[in-house]
Amino acid sequence: MSIKSRLLKRLDAEIAASTGAAQSASLKVQRAVLFVRHGQMSRAREDLTALHLLAFQHPNPEIAAWLHYAEGLMSYYTDFSSAAQEKVVRAHAMAKAAGLSELSVLCCAWLAQFAYLRHDLPEMLAQVRACDAQAKADDHDARYRLCTVLGLAHDLTGRPDLSRDWYAKARAHAQAEGDDASLSALMYNMAATRAAQVRRDALSQGLVKRSGLLLGADSIRHYDAAVGGSVLSDLTPVLCAQILTVEGDYAQARALFEEHLPQTMVTGLARWGSSLLADLAWCRVNLGQSELGLQQALEAESELGGLTDADDKASTHSRLAQVFAALGDKAKAARHEELATQCWSIFAQQQQAWAQALSDSDLRPR
Repeated sequence: MSIKSRLLKRLDAEIAASTGAAQSASLKVQRAVLFVRHGQMSRAREDLTALHLLAFQHPNPEIAAWLHYAEGLMSYYTDFSSAAQEKVVRAHAMAKAAGLSELSVLCCAWLAQFAYLRHDLPEMLAQVRACDAQAKADDHDARYRLCTVLGLAHDLTGRPDLSRDWYAKARAHAQAEGDDASLSALMYNMAATRAAQVRRDALSQGLVKRSGLLLGADSIRHYDAAVGGSVLSDLTPVLCAQILTVEGDYAQARALFEEHLPQTMVTGLARWGSSLLADLAWCRVNLGQSELGLQQALEAESELGGLTDADDKASTHSRLAQVFAALGDKAKAARHEELATQCWSIFAQQQQAWAQALSDSDLRPR
């Protein structure tokens, strides 16, 4: 699929006009990262391999730093492993030592995102502050990611009224950069956080509302097709399946889970596997597949230990309580309901702590 991106055209032009080997190599690394974010992994790997050979033949601290950064993002988008953070931490140290301010703030922004994903609030805020203090107004890539992270953080606290301004500023930076991959990722993250809130409301309070989320998820697919693909394209069908489950369209949800969940699990998102398997079990039970539903529920139970986030644990326990109640296992249903109540309470405390810390940080979109 051909990438239609103003950013790619600009990088190609800058590479063609570059005079020094280090400048040309750093631009080529940035282009390879763009290929990664559009899901063109083999194209990115081919370019990075050539750059590694160049760096081996002509050692240069600037090229080495950019390559560590690129390999970190390659790891992140390939399997979402902890190796990504280790490589970006190394890239950050090398960038600071070499005085590469653009790369340094990019690393800070990504380390803030990694910290958010781990729900490490102090580290997230530390990296956000470092990025915000050092990034220039036209460091659009870094500021896009900084704004996205803080939008997600406010969404986690249940405050879409506060996240909205951060997302708007993130979009403005991505548009200024001509970065369609970032716009696609922003669309996905906004849809995913809205879906997560609707799902939490349904599982914790029994509130089910049709919110047009499927239209938002479908628009991501159309946008990705228009701009030349996205590395997150495999996740969109699973997001649709979650939305369909909440809305009670179990047949369509099951079909999407069966087609896309195995690939999602092997690409590094197994840490959410328990929650997704519980949803699939609920779909099967509602479609009369009691035996398969039971097997899926037991599998979800066995995966519970891999969950680290309180809301994921709470959602899984709530869903499994529904599954076992429908299967007539009152004891297991009651046990999961009890655990869900505990986890929802922990999550509520976490939301309060995050909301207070974000308020105290006095950070503003810019």
